[in-house]
This record gives sequence, C-alpha cells and structure tokens, in this order.
Amino acid sequence: MENSGGIQASLSGRYATALFDLAREQNMLAAVEASLLTVRQALTESDDFRSLITSPLIGRTQAGKAAAAVAATLGLDPMTTKFLGVLAENRRLRDLPVIIATFRTLAARFRGEMTAEVVSAHPLTDAQVDALKQQLRTRVGRDVNVDLSVDPSLLGGLIVKIGSQMIDSSIKTRLNSLAHAMKG
Repeated sequence: MENSGGIQASLSGRYATALFDLAREQNMLAAVEASLLTVRQALTESDDFRSLITSPLIGRTQAGKAAAAVAATLGLDPMTTKFLGVLAENRRLRDLPVIIATFRTLAARFRGEMTAEVVSAHPLTDAQVDALKQQLRTRVGRDVNVDLSVDPSLLGGLIVKIGSQMIDSSIKTRLNSLAHAMKG
C-alpha cells in the first residue's frame, strides 16, 4: 500500500513522512536531514549504537535515555533528538535505517532531485563523487543526490541504482560473467 507520494505506507514510512512534514512546516528540513545523516554515519561506525537500536533486551526507558545521550553526543538538532525519543518510546529504533532512507527520498523529491544508491569497493573521493553526480545529471536530466556505501567484495568499480535502473560495473560482476561464459 502506498500513499500519494509513492512512499510505502509502512509504519517506518509513516514515521519518516511525519518527521518530514513537521520539519518542512517548521523550516527545519536542512537541519533534520543533516542530523539524520549524522545518525546514519554513527550507525555505520558504531557497533554499540547498532546494538542499542536492535536489542530487544533494552527497555523503553533505557532506550530513551541512551537515544538522548547519543543525540547530545552527536550534536543533533532538537527535532531529531525528540524524534529519536519518540522512536525509543514506541520501540521503533530498529526501524531507524529505513526511516532515514525514506526521509532522504522525501527530501530529495521535495527539492526536485533524484537519489542514486551507489555502492563502491572503496570510499570515493569528493572529486569522484562530483564527477559521478555530473554524469548522472547528464544521464537523467536533473540533479541527483548520491547515497554512498562501501562493499569491499566488489573488488573495484561501482553499482549504481537510480530509480528502476541499475548500472553494475563492478569487477566482481564482470568476473562472475566471465566465469559463467567460460563454463559455456
């Protein structure tokens, strides 16, 4: 089931949409989006933070206090801080990665941008990201945000998903194709 914006009407989607609407109404879209990117980065880098949001053993009160402490440590804006508290209270912190991705999609759509998911074997430099954005802009005819992640198993190259299109130039895929062709 989807709402009129095309975002799935899952519980995670509803949380993301509510946060997006509130941030937009209060002219805090940029601040909330920046805070959510900080949270996403913390989830990538911190095993403890990932454990906090996924552990069923942590109660609502403990999760709320931990979320407030994380928000203070990361310097998050007040709206995102309160939102983390609501997620903790409702035992929905585990949905944070999906909520962040959905929020970013809503924000990009609001700005008239598209978002491309880019997986690379190694972290991309700022110059490489800029060049990639320019190539994608040329390909789709409008600005494209990139959602970067790293997967060393690719060996080299990129996998880019934008809308329903997927561009896979990874060495892993090329080697697998070669191996399949050689079995022939």
